[in-house]
Amino acid sequence: MTKKVINSSRAPKAIGPYSQAVEANGFIFTSGALPVDPVTGEVFSGDVQVQTEIILKNLENILKEAGCTLKHVVKTTVFMTDLTKFAEMNAMYETFFKENPPARTTVQVTALPKGSVVQIEAIAKK
Repeated sequence: MTKKVINSSRAPKAIGPYSQAVEANGFIFTSGALPVDPVTGEVFSGDVQVQTEIILKNLENILKEAGCTLKHVVKTTVFMTDLTKFAEMNAMYETFFKENPPARTTVQVTALPKGSVVQIEAIAKK
């Protein structure tokens, strides 16, 4: 198996020893994306809808670098620090996945990097 590291300058740099995404066997596996400004490296403040929008835009840019779009996404995992905000996250998420949405798992966690309230990872098929 060969793997190709995917990095986009239009998405935040990794904050540790990992890649933004990896391509293997026709699949793109992204790391968990945060609502981080790719230029400043700072987390966008705002509610869960704002953070979800920024995350999905960052994921779009990573997938674009890999030659894909959000339409290629087959599975996402959403991590939230407060599931009582699920409906708000879901409303924004839905605007990015209007037709044939991917499979999804959403879980609540105690904390996320950089104080984010939401983090999303994706798997796409080329």
